[in-house]
Amino acid sequence: MTRPRTIDAHTHILTEEMIALLAKEAPWIAPKLTPIDDDFAVLEVAGTPYRPFPRGGWELERRFKDMDAAEVDVQVLSAAPQTYLYDQDPALTTATSALQNDQIAKLVKEHPDRFMGIATLPMQAPENAAAELRRAVNELGMHGAMIGSNIVGKNLDDPALAPVWAAAEELGVLMIIHPANVAGADRLRSYYLQNLIGNPLDTTIAAACLVFGGVMERHPKLNVLLVHGGGFVPYQAGRWAHGWHVRPEPKTNVDKSPEPLIDRFYYDTILHAKPQLEFLVASAGAPRVLLGSDYPYDMGTGECVRQVDALWIDDSEKNAIWNGNVTKLLGL
Repeated sequence: MTRPRTIDAHTHILTEEMIALLAKEAPWIAPKLTPIDDDFAVLEVAGTPYRPFPRGGWELERRFKDMDAAEVDVQVLSAAPQTYLYDQDPALTTATSALQNDQIAKLVKEHPDRFMGIATLPMQAPENAAAELRRAVNELGMHGAMIGSNIVGKNLDDPALAPVWAAAEELGVLMIIHPANVAGADRLRSYYLQNLIGNPLDTTIAAACLVFGGVMERHPKLNVLLVHGGGFVPYQAGRWAHGWHVRPEPKTNVDKSPEPLIDRFYYDTILHAKPQLEFLVASAGAPRVLLGSDYPYDMGTGECVRQVDALWIDDSEKNAIWNGNVTKLLGL
């Protein structure tokens, strides 16, 4: 089989130029890299450290080398989650979002054969977020946005966020939900559970709120991608539908079975195991699955292209996951 151009829909970037510009814009939250060794650094944003942050997160030479090793032809670039800054002053986050979007657009322009871009948004200021999404799409040529799974504890069905969903549907762009500020963090301190369980858990909460809060129903053309294989959504979708049929609470905002709404979600391939990825493709359908790596983080994978190649699905379905689905969703 001749493989199509592979497009990785879920990656993050924070170059040294971006770091310098953010530091100039807002010195009190300034990102800082402190080397650990030749391959890793500590990334500190607003006084909160993250480690290890791999070199490919900030250095293009390493990124291109890793892309080639992973057989990824194109990355869809998004901001590093540490820089969402939803807990900061809205004016600051509006400025830092625009700055990062400008920088991602610059990288795409300089390397159009390797990169595409999606925006980050100041979600604590929904009108500003909607305006920045329109600017990013109409002026910068971006294809959507990646946003957090909650906005400083507010779920994604919060009525204040309505302008963002309306803008996304109007523009016909892809909205990618990425976990942030995860629920139950006080019980997930040990064993790296904040990521192992907290990240997929918070994605699941976000998806449930989009369904049962009526967001998906009110916006029938809204396209939403749930990262990390959708959290627990594909595995528990039947439970959601059953609950709607037997309980009054899930009917508060949705007067029909939620199954058609759940079936509209898209998912990336980041599941780290063949049986789980095969289940996702079988349950959601290949047209709903996009290639993803979560590059450069250690909970991502450099094997995403080969993991799809190893699946017991036909070549047309593999091609859809590698290229066709994301090409359609990004309007290419």
